[in-house]
Amino acid sequence: MIGAMFEDEVYINFLPLTYTRPVFECRSGMFSLLERAQKIFSESRFLLFTRDYLVPTLRKRVSCPVNEPNSIDDDVLLINGTLIVNEEAKRLVKKKLGRNVLIMQQGRIALAHLSASVAKKHGEALCKPITRRASEKLINECKILEVSNLHLLTYPWDFVDSNAELIKKDYADLGKKGCEGKMEDRVRVYGDEENVYVDKGAFVEAFVTLDAREGPIYLGNETVVHSGSRISGPTYIGNKSIIASALIREGCSIGHICRVGGELEETIVQGYTNKYHTGFIGHAYIGEWVNLGAATTNSDLKNTYGTVQVTTRGKKLDTGQIKVGCFIGDHVKTSIGTQIYTGKKISVASHVHGFIAEDVPPFTIWAKSFGAKPVELELESAIKTQERAFSRRGVEQTKEDVELLKKLFQITAREREEAGVIKEKFVL
Repeated sequence: MIGAMFEDEVYINFLPLTYTRPVFECRSGMFSLLERAQKIFSESRFLLFTRDYLVPTLRKRVSCPVNEPNSIDDDVLLINGTLIVNEEAKRLVKKKLGRNVLIMQQGRIALAHLSASVAKKHGEALCKPITRRASEKLINECKILEVSNLHLLTYPWDFVDSNAELIKKDYADLGKKGCEGKMEDRVRVYGDEENVYVDKGAFVEAFVTLDAREGPIYLGNETVVHSGSRISGPTYIGNKSIIASALIREGCSIGHICRVGGELEETIVQGYTNKYHTGFIGHAYIGEWVNLGAATTNSDLKNTYGTVQVTTRGKKLDTGQIKVGCFIGDHVKTSIGTQIYTGKKISVASHVHGFIAEDVPPFTIWAKSFGAKPVELELESAIKTQERAFSRRGVEQTKEDVELLKKLFQITAREREEAGVIKEKFVL
């Protein structure tokens, strides 16, 4: 059976994180949702379906077909891209998911087993986020199984809420423990040393504290942890990252090739991001190629200890959570001393200064707290900045990368207009 991950309309809730990637490439625990599904259904070859403008860059990152319904030549296991696939989901598929059966949860398709003919018939619809109307067409041809216990994500803070427990489970499933890299004698480990894994090429300097009493700690290949750092589990740190005398509290997932200093708590960093200096980031999700200037800090708790509201689809939504940080899209740059209020979103390729008390639209230079009007970042500046950032990590900017920025600049124009962003030279 072919595994096929798709997006539904709910991807909009995860903006700005999903402007530059399908929702199934977002990270929670030690893996992205796609990597997790591929591990659980390892016997299946995969097809991926996403928005058309993401296809060129996604094809560069994966080895499976993208938006190619003609590749369907067998029964298809359809997997919602926001589903955290686990063994329970696999058991449900094997036990109850007969041919042409949809598993629905809260009105959304979570899983489906489609015959090749039915899957091909709806293949073109899968090449766009599945709408309610498209779902109804599938419902008319399939049997329905209603469930309520699958781990289907709906909002970006759901990634953060799931992170700590997923790290624990992923670490146990991976079965790796001990030190295959180098750990100095004067490193202090609290808790069971089997809950610490140091991968090949990784180096933990003297006077580092690893606290595994509340969960495991995973340090990836060629990652370096500098003296003075304290890391509390559950925490995952990917390959070739540098932890610069930082305080990494529980519940953090840090992707590959990051630079992290200061304090981090209950936060996901997608990858290729710099937070090298002092400053606190908590209960947040940070995208790729982000640079957080020295002393950049976010609030994750209101003064009233009340639940945090986040603007989603233009409306204020009560998260029901007391602790919610910020959500920062790819290529964002914050200046020195940036202070981000609770539950705020900073969108793709924006440059921000001062106090951020409102959501920031894409491609915007934002310094309202200094009395400046929000100004549109010139597209050519965004492209040039991306090229410079890539080169610092030995990554070549491709035509697909440039075209993605151009497309995003075009499709987010109205968002800037509605936020009152003007087109003129930025001056502080």
